[in-house]
Amino acid sequence: MEEFVGLKEPLVVINENECKGCGLCVDICPQKVLVQKSHLNRMGYHPAGYLGEGCTGCGHCFYACPEPGAIAVYRKGYVDPAKEAK
Repeated sequence: MEEFVGLKEPLVVINENECKGCGLCVDICPQKVLVQKSHLNRMGYHPAGYLGEGCTGCGHCFYACPEPGAIAVYRKGYVDPAKEAK
């Protein structure tokens, strides 16, 4: 998680092995920075993927995803609360 502290830009992290390939996040993304990947994950689904730039941190993908733990959205300036408490 340390690489996410003090982000300069928002970031979407997709756990490909939790993704069921439904495409809801891809469809709902207003910036169109999520895509359906061509390879299969360990469950045999085509997971979603982040293009690597352009995310605004809106969280639409997170809320549209039916799989808890498949998508995490980190907003600009994210600071890990565990590190802040020290």
